Amino acid sequence: MAKTILIIEDDKFLRVLIARKLTKEGFETSEAIDGEEGIKKIKEEKPDLVLLDLILPGIDGFEVLSRMKEDPSLAQIPVIILSNLGQREDVEKGLKMGAIDYLIKAHFTPREIIDKVKAALK
Repeated sequence: MAKTILIIEDDKFLRVLIARKLTKEGFETSEAIDGEEGIKKIKEEKPDLVLLDLILPGIDGFEVLSRMKEDPSLAQIPVIILSNLGQREDVEKGLKMGAIDYLIKAHFTPREIIDKVKAALK
């Protein structure tokens, strides 16, 4: 059965691009454009992995992550943060809160992002 990746990203271009590449690699994808919708979809769909932007309209990515970790039924879902926030404090905070990886958008191509997802699900 195909693994499902939920992409929580408000940048439509990037969201669609990553979804398309993941689909080509045989993943199912689901998309959310903000934190509220992201949390709703995580609860409903229980994806195999979440790609999470931090700067989102409404609830930010840190809040999404913290709500996931507080919910025992969601806490085990791996989260890879994909953000423009490149400050060490942000990276450390994200990892401390339980993300398995923190990718700074400017430093990774979509191909490398997909490789990270694949490695995380191995």
